[in-house]
Amino acid sequence: MLSLTSRDIQLQQAAANKQEAISALAAGLEQQGLVEQGYVNGMLAREAQSSTFLGNGIAIPHGTTDTRALVKQTGIRVHHFPQGVDWGDGKTAYLAIGIAAKSDEHLGILKQLTKVLSVDGVEQKLQQSESADALIAILNGEAQLEAELDTSLVQLAFPATDLIQLTAVAAGLIKNRELATNDSVADAIASGASYLGQGLWLAKTARSVSRTALSFVTPAQAFEADGQPVRGLLMVAACNGAHLPHLNVLAQLLYKQQADKLFSADEEKVVLLLSEEQLEGNSQVFKIRNAHGLHARPGAMLVSVAKKFSANVLVKNLHGDGKVVNAKSLMKVIALGVKQGHELEFTVQGNDGDQALAAIGQAIADGLGEGRA
Repeated sequence: MLSLTSRDIQLQQAAANKQEAISALAAGLEQQGLVEQGYVNGMLAREAQSSTFLGNGIAIPHGTTDTRALVKQTGIRVHHFPQGVDWGDGKTAYLAIGIAAKSDEHLGILKQLTKVLSVDGVEQKLQQSESADALIAILNGEAQLEAELDTSLVQLAFPATDLIQLTAVAAGLIKNRELATNDSVADAIASGASYLGQGLWLAKTARSVSRTALSFVTPAQAFEADGQPVRGLLMVAACNGAHLPHLNVLAQLLYKQQADKLFSADEEKVVLLLSEEQLEGNSQVFKIRNAHGLHARPGAMLVSVAKKFSANVLVKNLHGDGKVVNAKSLMKVIALGVKQGHELEFTVQGNDGDQALAAIGQAIADGLGEGRA
């Protein structure tokens, strides 16, 4: 896992344009002993090929393959621009992360960074950070930006016969992860659960919660409470707003009358259903053959192709953690950590979805701007 120290971060920086910002980053990388003199030329050349702006106020300048030999040691340099730097096309960067990578080691760095930085609302947090420690907490994922939700927080077919039991189990899953306390469990039970419809109930607590988390429990046999069916219960233990994106996804699921998907899914599928909006459409799998995987340049090419179509396009790395992301978001695509040989599953929904799949497949076959492998 990427380890950052205050030595890697320069606060309160200012630059007239992105070229000046990139030159300063290159000087920092050289000063740290990560690159040899001249690496700046590769960074500027790479930027001239296509923008390294990822979104959410973040840019990741790095060198070209021609200057990779100038890299002594893989590492990064972070410059914070509280006033922002014009990165072209109306985009403003508040954080520029200079990357020096000897091979595809940078994919691991990018995956760690983009996993954190792809979270909605992080741009403002970065802009307003006033210390290196605050930035490090965000970049290392220590500052909570997303709610805790994984298969250990899902319990299926529990032998419960009433809502109190189901609520206790759901709250207990979060307590067992040391994200909440016995007081949290008691508060959730005392507050009671609310009926959302389609057999789904919601319980919540904000008492003694150290980190926002969600859990999900289903009974072994459906039963009734207050004249309504009980097929599953979602528990929210919140100390901030990190759970709101999950509730938005759940709202879409309920609106589409698809809550029953939760009750027939396994643990992994439940997490996906509560984390990412699902598309029902055609799917196709393509293998990435680029020597260094989906780093910024081929990733940007893939996103550019997807954006040409009005259809919704989701993508999943079949060799990754199974997370489904928007194929029109460069930051989220790079966060998939795609290496050479990895297979990507694209799912489309919309009138021009089939054309989108065909264009994406052709672009991947052509090497995404890097030529056929």
